[in-house]
Amino acid sequence: MKKFILMLPVLGLGLAACETPGQNAAVGALGGAAVGAAVSSDSDRTRGALIGAAAGVAASTLIGPAPQQGQCYYRNSRGERFIAAC
Repeated sequence: MKKFILMLPVLGLGLAACETPGQNAAVGALGGAAVGAAVSSDSDRTRGALIGAAAGVAASTLIGPAPQQGQCYYRNSRGERFIAAC
């Protein structure tokens, strides 16, 4: 069962490529929660899931998807990030 739970984030990575950045955070949270619950002790599964979810959201938000070739990240005056041609 633990092997299956550990595979969930890997399966989610394929789905993350088809999602918007806001949905990537949700996929990161679910994957992180699954890994956190799987690797924590039986008495601390909830705590492990919460820590994993927070780490998953942080990783998916900070790292984010890589732009396509010829595409660059830009940030406007309001701090919003977007991808456009270089």
